[in-house]
Amino acid sequence: MPSHLSADRPAAPPPRRGTVDALISQTRRLRGDMDAVRRGAAVDGTDAEGRWQRALYDLALHQLNDLDEHLAQLRDGPDVPAADADKAGASAVPVAAHPRESLLSRVGSAEWNLLTDEASWSGELYEILGRDPSAPALTLDELPSLVLEEDRPQLTAMVTDCLIDARRIDGEFRIVLPDGAVRTVHMMGEPVLDDDGSTASMWAVLRDVSELRRSQRAVSETRDSFERRRHIARAEHRIAVELQEAVLPPWRGALRLPHRGPETLDVAARYLPCSTTALIGGDWYDALELPGGGSLLSVGDLTGHGVTVTSGMATLIGAVRGMAMAGTEPGQLMACLNQLLDATGQPALGSAVCCRYRPATRTLVWAQAGHPAPLLFRDGTGRVLPAPDGVLLGATSGAVYGQAEVTLRPGDLLLLHTEGLVPGGTAAVQRLLDLAPRFAEARTARDGVRAVVEEFGEGEREDDACVLVARVLA
Repeated sequence: MPSHLSADRPAAPPPRRGTVDALISQTRRLRGDMDAVRRGAAVDGTDAEGRWQRALYDLALHQLNDLDEHLAQLRDGPDVPAADADKAGASAVPVAAHPRESLLSRVGSAEWNLLTDEASWSGELYEILGRDPSAPALTLDELPSLVLEEDRPQLTAMVTDCLIDARRIDGEFRIVLPDGAVRTVHMMGEPVLDDDGSTASMWAVLRDVSELRRSQRAVSETRDSFERRRHIARAEHRIAVELQEAVLPPWRGALRLPHRGPETLDVAARYLPCSTTALIGGDWYDALELPGGGSLLSVGDLTGHGVTVTSGMATLIGAVRGMAMAGTEPGQLMACLNQLLDATGQPALGSAVCCRYRPATRTLVWAQAGHPAPLLFRDGTGRVLPAPDGVLLGATSGAVYGQAEVTLRPGDLLLLHTEGLVPGGTAAVQRLLDLAPRFAEARTARDGVRAVVEEFGEGEREDDACVLVARVLA
């Protein structure tokens, strides 16, 4: 295949599954230890300090649960491309300057006395809510003034359930800071009852979870974007496959040419897909009966993969067939293909070899455009046909392509292939020539293709390839 104009850098390898499993196990052990400490501490929840300690225990367990969930998503979630994950992580999860700053600056406490209508806030809560520490703490009636309008009903419902039904508070709402920025706050709290069971006050621990929620949204958006790209890739692959199947010759396996009169060529071909990508490439082959009993044999390749390349390949095949049926000689045909690619709106590079076989004289006239030359096998030996001049299709305007001619004999076997079949230059071509003894034993063109596929098509392939074998019958 012609060289691509650019190549992506290799992506960073994803973390090993065993490493993430080990982190999950450590997190769960730590969560169990924390729960045991909490239960063993027997914290007294009747005073402010005891409630604060109990809330911190609950908060730590809550965070460990979140960490366990996130690690499980990392292990079992979709295989997000490394470049996208890096971008999402870099923009969404800033690193705190100090562990204490990470925790204490984002956790604050408050208590609202219902009997005196007084409020008491910790210094950290003032910072979280963006309030002046010298200002009085807001009462429960005043607190909604900081909350985003669409979240006020949720805050009101949580407070009402706590004060009237003695339910614990565990929910989130968004606040608007004086500079207009929006911050997400998670509140955990419960009512404090007096001696007769009535609600005397309400306390709460509030945590700034803005960065966490932004990180979760980034992960979700990355996952959604990945799913959309995967859906598009599947659709493009299906379209490319259908287009390729519609354009490549309808015959499968073997073909005898011409269809009417004495048969002169036994033809077989095979398309070998790339194993490193699901996208369809631009490799193609063709065999066509021409007016007067002659035959056209051609293979080619257009750089790239996907629907656009497959569509371009279909255009080239159509052009080759049309010009060959009109009697255009291979050299001039290549020049026209070059002009066609040069005039397209999307620049592309391609390679091709085109052969015209005249059975009356058993002559093969052929031309090539930056493509591997045909191989001719005769009497148990093989050789590369001397190639006429010809540059890649689309490489330069006004290129001139030469022609070569060779006389064939009954029993000769001609092999055409794209570069992806045996990449590697002269040494790789020699591997094909070494198949000469097997070709000598081949009774049909299909046997020849089978020998090539067994040698080069069984393992993983880094590129698409096509192979076409033509055996001279008479």
